[in-house]
Amino acid sequence: MDEFTSFVSNWCRIYSYDLIHANFWMSGLVAAEIKRLMNIPFVITFHALGRVRRQHQGQADSFPDERFAIEDRIVREADRIIAECPQDREDLLLLYAADPTRICIIPCGFDPTEFWAINKVRARLTLGLPPDERLILQLGRMVPRKGVDTVIRGFADWQKQQDLPSRLLIVGGESETPDPQLTPEIGRLHAIAQELGIASQVTFVGRKGREVLKYYYSAADVFITTPWYEPFGITPIEAMACGTPVIGANVGGVKFTVKDGETGYLISPNQPEALAERLNHLFAHPHLISLFGRQAIRRAQDHFTWQKVTSAVAALYEEVLSVPEPLVATEAGLAILDQGFESMLRAVQRSQRLLRPAIQAASQAITDCFLRGGKLLICGNGGSAADAQHLAAELVGRFCCPHRAGLPAMALTADSAFLTAWANDVSYESIFARQVETFAKPDDLLLGISTSGRSPNLIAAFEAAQRLNLTTIALLGKDGGDLRTKATIPIVVPAQETQRIQEVQILIIHLLCELIEEQLLSASSDVEPFARWEPRLQAASEYSLDTHLPVPQTPYPTLA
Repeated sequence: MDEFTSFVSNWCRIYSYDLIHANFWMSGLVAAEIKRLMNIPFVITFHALGRVRRQHQGQADSFPDERFAIEDRIVREADRIIAECPQDREDLLLLYAADPTRICIIPCGFDPTEFWAINKVRARLTLGLPPDERLILQLGRMVPRKGVDTVIRGFADWQKQQDLPSRLLIVGGESETPDPQLTPEIGRLHAIAQELGIASQVTFVGRKGREVLKYYYSAADVFITTPWYEPFGITPIEAMACGTPVIGANVGGVKFTVKDGETGYLISPNQPEALAERLNHLFAHPHLISLFGRQAIRRAQDHFTWQKVTSAVAALYEEVLSVPEPLVATEAGLAILDQGFESMLRAVQRSQRLLRPAIQAASQAITDCFLRGGKLLICGNGGSAADAQHLAAELVGRFCCPHRAGLPAMALTADSAFLTAWANDVSYESIFARQVETFAKPDDLLLGISTSGRSPNLIAAFEAAQRLNLTTIALLGKDGGDLRTKATIPIVVPAQETQRIQEVQILIIHLLCELIEEQLLSASSDVEPFARWEPRLQAASEYSLDTHLPVPQTPYPTLA
């Protein structure tokens, strides 16, 4: 690594670089040395942590103890650390005393042009597999920590409970044919299958090219991955992108990507009996396989496409590169003013580049909500509570268009009597969720405003909205927090300072108002532009906070 560091530093003297992104601890060592020599900031994605590996593998871990000290140094000196999942972040905090303000959770992703759902029968015929068998898939590296033996034992237990034709397909290895000489783990696993009397139902197919993996994922009824631990794990996402439910170990990144009871199931590692029980339950309720498959596609598309991942990484780069220069001691007051304006302009410019699609999607969702007779519920805390009331006031009143009907928007932060009573008597964390459960109707939409995305009462409100199948929009900052993954449309301002986030959020609120008015205007071609949708909005706005009357459920006239 000393030789490689020398080579890279010489390269950086020839070509100018503003930022280094290192992957894995050895590259992180090089990046830290170059920062020391040339003051180039760096971002690190570890992908795996030495202390976590040692905890799970013990003496089987072949990496040297020196790795721990090097990782400690990288954690101290990195400008930003990308954690691939919440467990990764927790390990960095507990095992490496990492600075939480320099950790950002950004998952790995998949390419939608490489993985998509293929008709199951077509996929099986393409692979030469029987179309009528129950097919279980395990795909990944053939090493003991991946827990493939748990999959085989669980499959065997399940076979004892049913007698329909079933097959376990195991993809992976060092060669395109299953060779125990090149991949000793295959030999060990085959022996387990023979011992359990299911060798004829377990097929090892060896390593396969990425161009055919979507056929294997799509052909399977269920995908299984049960590692002892997993820093992230990309195969569950690929399986979900192909519409296949996943049964995964409740560890590391798997418990982040797989939603238990929604896109599959999570079980404890090394528990073949639990795996057999879940398989039995799924095939006893085949509608769940179809439902989980559809929800798996949606989750993969909503959170793990490369477009979303790389946008988040690009925003992180911008944050690192926009760290303000230290204030000069002279004329400090003017320097603060200039720095504030420049920091705000940078945040606005980054937001303009990164957030246009999300803002447009949010404005269209709100417009559609109003056109179908729904109302907008808005919530936030502190300054965000004021912003929620500001947005509601602009919509109920008017923004740019002087002669439009009022738009039914309700700030859940405005009823101080309810807020204080419920917070005092029950729980502050449920004040917004209680109102969502009380006021929300099927055509409504929830918009939450938070600079961090970690407010428990907003998270509870979004969970309540999910239970009611409402579309949700989250106006956020920093890394988006937990709300980022719970919102249908997250709008994450690419800034770290709370005041910069709030400034951009106000701009976004004004842009949403302007876009909504324009979209409603374009929905009608009459001389009186709002005449067609005004009856819908009038009906939807006949909702009283004092009397708690519901929105009328009579059908509205359709737009021409």
